[in-house]
Amino acid sequence: MTLSFLIASPLINEIAVGLLFTMFGLKIAAIYLFSGLTIAITAGMVLGKLKVERWVEPFVYANQMNAQGEFASPHYTLQDRTRMGREEAVSIFKKIWLYLLAGIAVGALIHGWAPTEFFAKYAGAGNPFAVLIAVLIGIPLYSNAAGVMPIVQALHDKGLPMGTLLAFMMAVVALSLPEMILLRRVLKPKLLATYFAIVGSGIIFVGYLFNAILK
Repeated sequence: MTLSFLIASPLINEIAVGLLFTMFGLKIAAIYLFSGLTIAITAGMVLGKLKVERWVEPFVYANQMNAQGEFASPHYTLQDRTRMGREEAVSIFKKIWLYLLAGIAVGALIHGWAPTEFFAKYAGAGNPFAVLIAVLIGIPLYSNAAGVMPIVQALHDKGLPMGTLLAFMMAVVALSLPEMILLRRVLKPKLLATYFAIVGSGIIFVGYLFNAILK
């Protein structure tokens, strides 16, 4: 459930859905919404079946157990709970701040870089690997779903298929390199790789599926 939330939170962005509706109509906005929810739910179910809890860093469970034990007492006042929450937040931040800064640094270096001409040349309608290329280009870009919309519109004007564009958009928001760097602090490499593979496969499938449907 946690990983489903982690996928759906950036992917199903209400602003992006609204912009898609405004730019491309109800059908495309509904496809994006349905696809994002399907990927999030399916990936969460698959990861749950794999029992990936063992691939979470131990300190996450230690923090969870301490918090449950402390906050469960009915004798704490609001002031006590506020103090404990603040201390817990500081403790978690100390464990992840280097990864957070690394993710921000990567995003800052790449921000605004979008090779639209390269994209249009190598991920056009005639290339059978277009969706895969779109996903690979989208991974290093750092933006939210609303921020990537101008790029999507520019590429659409160049004639790129909508399935390819949806895959690109999803890759940017759900598989961004800065996010992976930050997640590494709490997820072990096996879980991070599994998460990446399942979500990436779902996005690629959606891209090819809707390229076929929306011809």
